[in-house]
Amino acid sequence: MAQYNFEGDIENINERQLEFINKVIQEQDLKVTKVVFSPVGQAGDNFVANVKRINIEGENGSMRMILKIAPGFEMARKMMNTESMFQNEHTMYTEVLPKLVQLQKDAGVPEEEQLRYAKCYGSLIEAPNEVVILEDLNELDFKMLNKFESLSDDCVKSVLKNFAILHSLSYVLKKKEPEKFELFKNNLIDVFSLTAEDPEAMAQMQVMEDNILLVFDNEAHKSVVRNKIVNMFKLAAKLSKSSDNRYSVIQQGDAWTNNIMFKFVGDDLAQSIMIDYQVSRNNSPVVDLLYMIFNCTDHETRSKNYYDWLDYYHTELDKSLSNFGMKANFVYPRDQLDADLKRYGKLLFGLSIMLANMLSRDSAEASKFMEAIKDSDVAAVMDTMKIEDTPEATMVRVRKRMIGLIDSFTEFGLL
Repeated sequence: MAQYNFEGDIENINERQLEFINKVIQEQDLKVTKVVFSPVGQAGDNFVANVKRINIEGENGSMRMILKIAPGFEMARKMMNTESMFQNEHTMYTEVLPKLVQLQKDAGVPEEEQLRYAKCYGSLIEAPNEVVILEDLNELDFKMLNKFESLSDDCVKSVLKNFAILHSLSYVLKKKEPEKFELFKNNLIDVFSLTAEDPEAMAQMQVMEDNILLVFDNEAHKSVVRNKIVNMFKLAAKLSKSSDNRYSVIQQGDAWTNNIMFKFVGDDLAQSIMIDYQVSRNNSPVVDLLYMIFNCTDHETRSKNYYDWLDYYHTELDKSLSNFGMKANFVYPRDQLDADLKRYGKLLFGLSIMLANMLSRDSAEASKFMEAIKDSDVAAVMDTMKIEDTPEATMVRVRKRMIGLIDSFTEFGLL
């Protein structure tokens, strides 16, 4: 192994990844004297990548970076579609996002209104050695919020504004440079379709759904959930193929609480940034909206704000489009948004129920899940999600979250 001036937590980073990381660090011209690796977050904060922070010290200054490192063990790569997800993130950070922001700059959009994303210092997509190296937003006072707590109205609106800007720029690119849009669209891989085509993965979905049904005490709740998880990947693939390309956008795709960072000034929210683009793809705008709303908030917060949130998103979409002489009522009419909410409701319900079971786990439970994947033991992986073996505190959290989803989707007429 080549000797780098690296310290700390580097045991599960392979030689090719270390070589690439070293190259990127040297490009910063800091005259590096010391590099220390440390883990970021806890088990369950990120299921696809191993995330680390590196502190770099040099004669010309210091800086920090965030590393997203692909797992090397085969089962994890297969279960998480690792190669496709890192390919998507590479495409988004190195091609799509820079292009979209350039559109804003060319149109004279003020910097404070431009789409914000973490700077990408380097991206290696050579399987199975993938690594993405990003700006450490903690240095700019951004922080991650508690995944077990509902986002506030202000936080949700901040993310919706980000969506509105991202989606509007898709429409602008589609109009101004249709060939470029098609290139980006074709380079983003729909991981839902890949899962739907994998018989083993679909069998695991059936086991997961059967297990989730045990959460509920009454048959009415069970009947609402039954078949929703098993069918959702095929439904996603079907909707993707039949979607009207006039209204499709390049979406973020995975905006749950741990994939968003927030900056506060005192008690006031200043800004939010989305930090994960591994499942980005061409799809309906409402998939981003429903995914974030139902996986980042509780039923009580949704009941108070859901319709206001939709109005706010469409207003912000119109504002962003106006920078390019375009109007939301022509590009993505509000009645089309409402129709798409109904169309994608069942898909997002099944997805949200499945995620409620995964994202409600504490770090100790998530660690067991990740260890089972490392051991390439499918049975053990499924066992970690068994409801009957779940700690009581987690069971209460999962049940409340799932019943809240049933109540919300029913209240809003999405089932």
